[in-house]
Amino acid sequence: MGTTAELGFIGAGNMATAICRGVVHSGLVRAADIIAADPDEARRRHFETTTGARMTAVNADACRSRVLVLSVKPKVLPAVLEEVGPLLHGDILIISIIAGMPARVIEAAAPGPVRVVRAMPNTPMLVGEGAAAVCRGAHATDQDLSRAVALFSASATVLEVDEESMHAVTALSGSGPAYLFYLAETMTQAGVEMGLSKADAAILTNKTLFGAGKMLIEAGEPAGELRGKVTTPGGTTEAAISSMAGASVAEHIVAAIKAARRRSRELAEGR
Repeated sequence: MGTTAELGFIGAGNMATAICRGVVHSGLVRAADIIAADPDEARRRHFETTTGARMTAVNADACRSRVLVLSVKPKVLPAVLEEVGPLLHGDILIISIIAGMPARVIEAAAPGPVRVVRAMPNTPMLVGEGAAAVCRGAHATDQDLSRAVALFSASATVLEVDEESMHAVTALSGSGPAYLFYLAETMTQAGVEMGLSKADAAILTNKTLFGAGKMLIEAGEPAGELRGKVTTPGGTTEAAISSMAGASVAEHIVAAIKAARRRSRELAEGR
């Protein structure tokens, strides 16, 4: 079976769309050299409209690529591997962005040694501001890792970690955007309860979080120091921070993120 694409995707959801769009916009791969497979017609239509890539409903078509990105839900992976596992071979670089799934699961589905790189990107890649981590499987080379880094660097900052650390990456940055969105929901609700319109509360919340995030990146100072600079003794900010500390908010946040890591490990064990 010959190669028909430089880059293929099995699964055409939000993350696959973000990766593909970044790759096309950066000029790393032409849209005409990309193919994505998904059983859902609406997702295929959206992916094609957004990226310009070719679409198919047949997973096997995407396996005829030099680089194949597996971007399906963890619960769907066993069925996908049963279908396409026999088609995976050493000439394909397989990049998996599936939460909790060790490289060995994909390697075991192939008839022979295959090159697998695991990655954990996050949804801010959709706006070119993602964070991602990568690690290599048993047969992946330095060149394979570099190729994966280049793929994600089109719309994310990329770190290399060992595979055990991928559980922590999943919990911290993979799931992390949802934590910020949860905070934004809560801050907006507080604004409404204090008499602001929902629209005004949302604008103030969203711009505050955006600006603070930009300061974290550009100021070059630890978060604790930046917090200290806006926390005047006896002032309003100190009142809020003291309330949070009294309610053990920091401890609850740490516990929540560790719960996400625990779930990632459970997924790796098939639970």
